[in-house]
Amino acid sequence: MSKQALILIDIQNDYFPGGKWTLDGADAAADNAARLLAAARERGDLVVHVRHEFESADAPFFAPGSPGAEIHSKVLPISSEPVVLKHQVNAFRDTELKSLLDKHEVKNLTIVGAMSHMCIDSATRAAADFGYQVSVAHDACATLALEFNGQTVPSSHVHDSAMAALAFAFAAVESTDTLLAK
Repeated sequence: MSKQALILIDIQNDYFPGGKWTLDGADAAADNAARLLAAARERGDLVVHVRHEFESADAPFFAPGSPGAEIHSKVLPISSEPVVLKHQVNAFRDTELKSLLDKHEVKNLTIVGAMSHMCIDSATRAAADFGYQVSVAHDACATLALEFNGQTVPSSHVHDSAMAALAFAFAAVESTDTLLAK
């Protein structure tokens, strides 16, 4: 059987109510991520936490060293779980994520976290391009409404569009319950 890894991306305080960049559904997504985290730990899968910090203290969120940039309490890493620090949207870019996965001979990834249309999308596409078999737990991801060309795009549409694109060619996009039942 191929080795598995759970990648938790940017489940950080600034994305939750009271944070600097609150996402719709952040609490529900983190609850599902926590369920997947517990199952991965029980199976002995590799668990990797990815944490984003902008390089500038005047960033709109995830400022270096700020409480908002810390991993949320619902999915805190334990000492044996690596935390990958990134400064880009793509968790693989300029980080040790791929070498860490390769060192552990990981072939299958489950990706969860935020934002659906940015960091989840980018990491999932990169992982597929690197040849990993990727699953995304759609209900363990969150995002926010966007504006384009004078129109507000509701967060549910942003999320669903991102998940539909990933499901088309890059990943198995399934619910937390479905992934836990496998």
